[in-house]
Amino acid sequence: MKRSHVNDIIAESDAFMKSFGFTLPPFAYWSPEQLKARVASDSPTIFDARLGWDITDYGKGRFEEFGLVLFTLRNGNAANLKTGQGMVYAEKLMITAKDQVNPLHRHAVKTEDIINRGGGSLVLQMYNSKPDGSVDEESDVVVATDARLRTLKAGDLLKLKAGESVTLLPGNWHAFWAEGADVLMGEVSTVNDDLTDNYFREPVGRFSAIEEDAGPAHLLVSDYDTWLR
Repeated sequence: MKRSHVNDIIAESDAFMKSFGFTLPPFAYWSPEQLKARVASDSPTIFDARLGWDITDYGKGRFEEFGLVLFTLRNGNAANLKTGQGMVYAEKLMITAKDQVNPLHRHAVKTEDIINRGGGSLVLQMYNSKPDGSVDEESDVVVATDARLRTLKAGDLLKLKAGESVTLLPGNWHAFWAEGADVLMGEVSTVNDDLTDNYFREPVGRFSAIEEDAGPAHLLVSDYDTWLR
């Protein structure tokens, strides 16, 4: 992805979030220089927990077809999760555009509630995992949608309207996209680790390669190792 395109997406995404009444924390708007200075002084958690902007085209180079905008608001760590104490949770805001596919994947550790915060319908395609972790294309999937248990045939589509949510457990394979209009999504989960806990059915790049055709307005979490160390 070109950096200039990333800059445009961030600006458009911030406006879209605000249109639903969501205002991001101050660090969402820090310049790269401000972020570097603050991480080195009073805000190291931004680096350690990978908080901030995350924009991906899954390495396909066609963001309008395959992509997602994410902003990680808060996140604990694996040590907390092991002891069950401290910050054992994470929260994100995400935007999936109309008909923009997010490829089929699962998590081995993370449990997550995916919430339609507004816009069109959020559509999820779901499968269970086989014992070896691969996609089970036969067994029914039982999921909780706002505390209501629902049974889906393998590969069925679950449609969530604004305000509705689904709880995804480790091993629940899921792909998703927006129908009718762009969707603002919320994610409330156990500790999030995008470096090691994403398993895709087809090989993809979780983080996008960036072509530096312009300076970054704001850094992505995938920039941190290069820009903040």
